[in-house]
Amino acid sequence: MATAGKYVPTEREKAFQSTIENPKYERDNIIGLKPFFEDKAPDAIKGLYSKDELSALLELRGTERDVENRMPVKMTRHFYEMAQDSIPLQNLVKANPDETLNLAGSEDPGHQMDFAPVEGLLHKYEMGLLYAVSTCSAHCRFCYREELISQKEVERQDGTVAKKGLAKIKDVTDYVRAHNEIVAANGGLHPETGREKLREVLLSGGDPMVLPNRKIGAWIAALAEAGVESIRLGTKEMSFHPKRFDEAFLSMMDNFHESYPEIGFRLMIHFNHPDEFLLKGKDGEYLKNPNGSLKWHEDTRKAIEGVTSRGWINVENQAPIIKGINDDSDALRVMQRALYRVGVGNHYFFCGRDIVAYRHFNVPIETVWKLLNESQKGLSGVETHARLSITHYKGKTEVAAVTNEPIPGVPGTENGVVIFKILRNALDAPDRGKVCIVGRNPDAIWFDDYEDRVIYDEAGLYDYTRVDKKTVEIEGSVDVAVGA
Repeated sequence: MATAGKYVPTEREKAFQSTIENPKYERDNIIGLKPFFEDKAPDAIKGLYSKDELSALLELRGTERDVENRMPVKMTRHFYEMAQDSIPLQNLVKANPDETLNLAGSEDPGHQMDFAPVEGLLHKYEMGLLYAVSTCSAHCRFCYREELISQKEVERQDGTVAKKGLAKIKDVTDYVRAHNEIVAANGGLHPETGREKLREVLLSGGDPMVLPNRKIGAWIAALAEAGVESIRLGTKEMSFHPKRFDEAFLSMMDNFHESYPEIGFRLMIHFNHPDEFLLKGKDGEYLKNPNGSLKWHEDTRKAIEGVTSRGWINVENQAPIIKGINDDSDALRVMQRALYRVGVGNHYFFCGRDIVAYRHFNVPIETVWKLLNESQKGLSGVETHARLSITHYKGKTEVAAVTNEPIPGVPGTENGVVIFKILRNALDAPDRGKVCIVGRNPDAIWFDDYEDRVIYDEAGLYDYTRVDKKTVEIEGSVDVAVGA
């Protein structure tokens, strides 16, 4: 139950917000398949789908296999221009009839809603994640938040069924303050969950960068006033509409830093493939600068330089490895090298999640491990910081190793093993660092494909049950449901 009333900004917030410019951003979005079905798409974009592709998609319209019911179709003009000569980029946004052949998957991947103390906020790990918006400039077909973007109903832990709601500033900041007050009064740990202070929050969605500057500014200032030490903002707008990172946005961030110099800020961007930002010649090869480095699209280069030139903004990239998009070690190598050269860290690569229809998108886990390792040959040590993660219900789990040889005397290891290691674990992270060893299965694309091959499971990945629900009475008349 959220507290009643309206959020009231402080004088410092008001002073910061008064400096924010709020221009409109024209993305030239193409929304839905209807313009293609009716031959009304802009001339420059009509060729994205062939007649046969449109016929197959139209046949599914209105049926249980309608691709637009699974994930709305949307793209920007900038992304289409980058995708014209790039099959991987086309696969990223183009609807495909095959994506609804098998609609198996979780409506709430990772059981995230088990850890929603207030609507729109997840507090599963040591940090908080909030849903600031439920759309993006364009929609990746493999989206990990397909249930939010598609506005699907999700079964909550208490048995109720509802769409995921968006976060509200007062609800979130009241929770942050209440949680941190209890932690401070209890010697640094929450008495029910064992958590420390909630010091970091990720603005997510959807993509917060589709919001106007004034709304982004209101969120980051309110979080700073609530006692958050670090703020992240997750976005794919660097790929979909890099002009969004203009002087008005950068000026807002400069004023925020001047108003709240103690707050750390991290921009988490999302490039899947180097074709999203690098230029190619007519021969299909990447264009080079005189020193041999690869040339960026001017709009994207300017956007990246705008944020990386501000030393207090850390920028990191993370991406899933998806069939037909970036399951290519050469492309992954080019991307990691090109990003690090301009000051962007390589954070995570992900195996596919168990979203609805995941079997169309996911690459086998062992193949992904091999692809990433192959991609990092020839890279320097600082270029290869990214780890390979797959999100189990217990938390982010690293694919730490895949072996080829049997372990002498250990049944089930005849073809080698896969070693999983828990990187991030819910609440006070009791299982962080624990491992699970399974016999290899080259076709496995999710944990359940190893269920009959478990050799050693210190991590409890195959003995998982949903958390119990407790209600903690928080001083200030806020009832907050938490996992325990």
